[in-house]
Parts: sequence; C-alpha cells; structure tokens
Amino acid sequence: MILEHRSYTFKPGTVDGWLKKYEAEGLPVQKRHLNRFVGLYVSEIGHLHTTVLMWAYDSLADREKRRTAMYADPDWQSFINGIWSLDAIQSQDVMIMNPAPFSPGA
Repeated sequence: MILEHRSYTFKPGTVDGWLKKYEAEGLPVQKRHLNRFVGLYVSEIGHLHTTVLMWAYDSLADREKRRTAMYADPDWQSFINGIWSLDAIQSQDVMIMNPAPFSPGA
C-alpha cells in the first residue's frame, strides 16, 4: 500500500467555498475512481488556509491507472475547470508515502 498526501494552500477566505464544491462535485467522482478515501483535513492551528487530502492505493501502478481513468471522466473535467475559475488555490504539494514495515497496511 502507498499513501498519496496532497496539501493545498488557499487564498484567505476561499477554503469554505472550495470545500463545498469539492464535497458536492469532486469527491463523488474521486470516490468512483480512486476508491480508498483516507480523509480530508483542514488546518486550524499553524499554517492556516491549508487542507490535506489523502488517498490510499495498492501501488504506484494502481494509482496511475485509477487517476488516468478519473482524468478522462467528463464529470472530473467539469469539476476541475470550475475549481480553476475559483482562483482559490495558491500552492499544491503532493507526496507519495510508503508505510514503515510495522504500520497497518504495510
């Protein structure tokens, strides 16, 4: 198993609008394609206006196959075009993480 850890930093005042759009339009598409949703977290202390989104995959090949299918989905393309028009995201950081040998799912 691998974990994809995505963090997004938003312009102040834009996180709530993004969360509503993501919950209503983006997450359903991703659940259809990516399957193992670990969670979405919003910063409260520290680096504010930040979210962390995590998905689990069997392997990098599994991730690539699933994300390729998602990118081809017209519902995803519509969602992502709407996200860019919000002009809310300042930065994005993506990490692929491997579990330590003693972690659950290793």
